Amino acid sequence: MWGNMYFYAMIRFLGNIEAKTDAKGRVFIPASFRKQLQAASEERLVLRKDVFQDCLVLYPESVWFDTQNELRQRLSKWDEKQQLIFRQFVSDANIMVPDGNGRILLPKRYLQMAGIQSDVRFIGMDNTIEIWAKERAEQPFMSSGDFGMALQEAMKELKVES
Repeated sequence: MWGNMYFYAMIRFLGNIEAKTDAKGRVFIPASFRKQLQAASEERLVLRKDVFQDCLVLYPESVWFDTQNELRQRLSKWDEKQQLIFRQFVSDANIMVPDGNGRILLPKRYLQMAGIQSDVRFIGMDNTIEIWAKERAEQPFMSSGDFGMALQEAMKELKVES
């Protein structure tokens, strides 16, 4: 009856959690996020700087590979510019394996790219986790008026496409 349907744990991170990096750049992944990763049997993460914002993005390894595969399918290996885009995307990625205490080491170059000194904010973003310099994440990303208008516009566009 179910045919070839595959069932797997969907990861959906939610939350806005403060943390601190230590002198070496290590930071504890928030417990609520670690529990979700463990429940989904995700032992490895992939870290890269966000494409648009000055923050870092942690991908569970399976989500990273899905993202990489989607990008690979959309970009031709035989188009020079598209190959450069793909190369830039994957070359800026680093595999992270949390230690026994649930910490990861954020390399110095990533800390610099995101402007992180010590205090960070983890933000659950659907199937990824963003890591922001705390002072950058304390400001609203959009004014409430702009947010309302943008959301209204986005939802209208979705309705038309359905």
